[in-house]
Order: sequence, then C-alpha cells, then structure tokens
Amino acid sequence: MKDAILVVDDDPIVRQMICSTLQQSGFDVITAEDGRGALDRLKEGHTRLVISDWQMPELNGIDLCCQIRSGDFGGYVYLILLTSMDSVDQRVEGLVAGADDFVSKPFHPSELIARVNVGRRVLQLETREALIFSLAKLAESRDPETGHHIERVQCYSRCLAEQLTRNPRFAETITPQYIQLIYQTSPLHDIGKVGVPDAVLLKPGKLTDEEFLAIKEHPRIGAETLRGAIQRSPEASFLKMAYDIALSHHEKYDGSGYPDGLAGDQIPLSARIVALADVYDALTTNRVYKDAYSHEKAEAIIVDGRGSHFDPDVVDAFLQIKTMFMAIRNRFDDTRQGDSPPAPPLNPTVGDGALITGGPGQAVS
Repeated sequence: MKDAILVVDDDPIVRQMICSTLQQSGFDVITAEDGRGALDRLKEGHTRLVISDWQMPELNGIDLCCQIRSGDFGGYVYLILLTSMDSVDQRVEGLVAGADDFVSKPFHPSELIARVNVGRRVLQLETREALIFSLAKLAESRDPETGHHIERVQCYSRCLAEQLTRNPRFAETITPQYIQLIYQTSPLHDIGKVGVPDAVLLKPGKLTDEEFLAIKEHPRIGAETLRGAIQRSPEASFLKMAYDIALSHHEKYDGSGYPDGLAGDQIPLSARIVALADVYDALTTNRVYKDAYSHEKAEAIIVDGRGSHFDPDVVDAFLQIKTMFMAIRNRFDDTRQGDSPPAPPLNPTVGDGALITGGPGQAVS
C-alpha cells in the first residue's frame, strides 16, 4: 500500500470514525493505537501524512511530532493534530513541536477532508521539487567535473533574489513565491546539455567553431524540452520560470550573449540572476580546463562584467552578500566531499575569462 494516511488515536471509536470519513473520500488508510505504533508504521514507508490525536498514553501527539521531526522517514511527513485544546498557546506549542495543521474535536468531516487535501498539496510540491532536482542531476551526470554545481547555483540564486527584494525596483516582482520558484527551478538551467554530444560536452581541449556552435544550442534544447511541459500545464508558473532560465541564462546585459542576443530588461529577471550564480560557480570551482579561482579573482571578473555581461543591480546584490556566497561555496566544497582531486588544466588556451567572453575554444559554464 502506498500513499496511505496514517490515523493515530487510542480511542477505537474515534479512530474508526476518522477512517470511515477518509475512506468515503477515496483515501487509503492505515492505523496505529498510539505514538509508538505510529513510528513503527512510518518506518514501513507507507505514508507521509499523519492525523494524530493530541492526548494519548505512552507517546502523545506533541511527543510524536518531535520524534517525527527529528527522525528520517524518507521524506517530509505532514502532520495534522486532532485536539480539543483550542487556545493560542496550545496551538503554538503544537506548531513548535512540528505540527503542520490542526483539526478540532469533535471533528467535522468536510473540514477534515479539506485539511487533508491541503497536506497532500504540500507533499506534491515537495515531490515536484524532488523531480526537478532529479532531472537536473540527470543532465549534470554527463559532466562529472561539475560536482555539486546545481546545489550551489540554487543557493546562490535564492540569496541573490532575497537580497534584490531590498531594491525598490524589484520589491513587487520578487515575492516569497518567486524566491521559492527560483530556488526550485534554477537547477534546470543546463538541462539542454542532454542534447549536446559527449565528444563536445566532455572535450578537455580547444573547441572548434562547429563544436562551440553545438554547445551554444543547449539553451534552446532545454527550452524546447520544457515548452512541451508548459503546453500540457500552462498554469504551472514553475515551468515558465524554468523555461526562461534554461533559454536565457547565457544572454548578456549588453546584448552580446546567446541564443537570442537579448539585452537589459529583455532578459527575464530569473535568467539574469542565475547567470551570475552560474558564472560565479564556474569560476570558483575546478574544471578540466582550469583550476578554481579565488573568490577575490571571481569577484573582480564579475565586477568587470557589470553592465556588460551582468545586470548591474544583480552585481550590486552579489557584492552586498558576497560573504554568503563564500559560505555556500565552503558548504558544498567538492574537495571536502571525498571526491577525487580534479585533473589539471589540459589546455592552457582555455582559462582566464573564458566563462565570461565565450567563443571558439572557450568553455561554457
């Protein structure tokens, strides 16, 4: 049985009433008589949504919340507490312990189902994020030199977006939802590389004109891949942002980028943010064609590209939070994850500024 709802209550009558309500709405249900039984059920991996009574012997609802939040059950567990205690202080206690929602006793069937559906939507969002990340990892797996590239890029992108909310120019555009979306979708920026031949993508030496043109196709390949999904789900805002990032993260602020030569605000804001995050990561990590640059050198290159390669406002945001970038870089330092030391540069002609200028024989981040 998969995706069942776990009902936890020491009162068999209440437990049966909840089960009947859920089953009448088409849900699969499993049960436990107390908190300890609930933990055993969760370890079986059949559920990620729990409805638990607050007051139970052995392990009450609050203790169960704490145990769930401190444990590993293969993903986030959404927890609804069923309680007759309705004071603000008690609800705060439940939230602090890790509860996601509450249903008052005696419960109303329609309210219970509505709150369960909210929980299912939250879990679906997490599943969506996991799927996005898996697709991004699939694309990245073809290039073993990139290490934890997508993890760093999504953290850099979120930090930049958060900082840009302090700029009045973006105060209305960059909402909390926007920040969450750019964190979720930025890993897909290079998904189009799945369409680039290995002989080109993994070539350590100088690229020919033809090979460089093949590399430059990856934004369009990624965008076309996502366009099909958008046509099936046009209301999905995360797909539109993923499309914009995949297509335009190699555009440059002065119009000299690719694939469409967009300039300034013609380039979607999400792509302007990810462009800086992507280049910073490429500069500060080891690649087959170059050693990692120091933060100071990468910062100098980015500042030099202010207004030409990068949106000036995004560069300013970067400078304001550069210590956060350094902390993220250290957190996801590939050389500390047990990885083999990267190979030394095989082609000295590919190096300083290659990720900024682009061109035949030069690397594309």
